[in-house]
Amino acid sequence: MVEKTTAVAGAIMPGSASGKTTIVDPVVAKVAGIAAREVPGVFALGGGAARVVGAIREAMGGADLTQGIKVEVGETQVAVDITIVVEYPQPLQAVAGDVRAAVARAIEQLIGMEVAEINVTVSDVHIPGEETVETEARVS
Repeated sequence: MVEKTTAVAGAIMPGSASGKTTIVDPVVAKVAGIAAREVPGVFALGGGAARVVGAIREAMGGADLTQGIKVEVGETQVAVDITIVVEYPQPLQAVAGDVRAAVARAIEQLIGMEVAEINVTVSDVHIPGEETVETEARVS
């Protein structure tokens, strides 16, 4: 009879193979970017120049899910810096807090690492109806 085991992050269960799992920075950044984009009130990630490059990349058929995200991955902890653009009239502090919570939850659940800190920078406020670089790049 085969012994059935359950995998637990960071633990080696009886009957399982041992070894080391390495999760590289771009993977953590992508998970953080996806989680941040799903937060209501977040219009975009990244500062002005990053959004211009992202809009051009999207117009050519590609998307950078790590735009506006910087991570430092240690042995057991992750630190994240995120730059966001918030939809007007959403409360900036509340959206930033929701981004922190969503990113922390995603990193802990999907990657299985502890989050040391998440710094959120609000670089702009998007006013609906305002022409943006992203809109102009998509139309061109």
